[in-house]
Amino acid sequence: MQLEPQIKTQLQAIVEAARERRAEDVVALDLTEVSSSLEYFVICTASAGLQLNAVQENIREKAQEAGLPRPSIEGPSERWLLLAFGGSIVVHIMTKDAREYYDLEGLWSDAKVLDL
Repeated sequence: MQLEPQIKTQLQAIVEAARERRAEDVVALDLTEVSSSLEYFVICTASAGLQLNAVQENIREKAQEAGLPRPSIEGPSERWLLLAFGGSIVVHIMTKDAREYYDLEGLWSDAKVLDL
């Protein structure tokens, strides 16, 4: 399935915002073919505390500039923050340990990895 231009722009803004704050291993997944309720995940790794918050704040700002609604935020946690932009895009900012433990990429291994 081809990404809609608006969704692609929004996902790119989120990925770039994460990278601007030095998040690592930034991955975008297209869940539309494997889930009836979820559309896109962006998963990235950050160190605990200040970097988790810096990544979250930059993503929130850049996503709103790209036309996404204000996200609901689950957390705060020292290991994992979740930002849900409506029903379309969910961002997971995780420490390395949390990312390895929860293995979202493994759980959603049938999802398409997007090249942004």
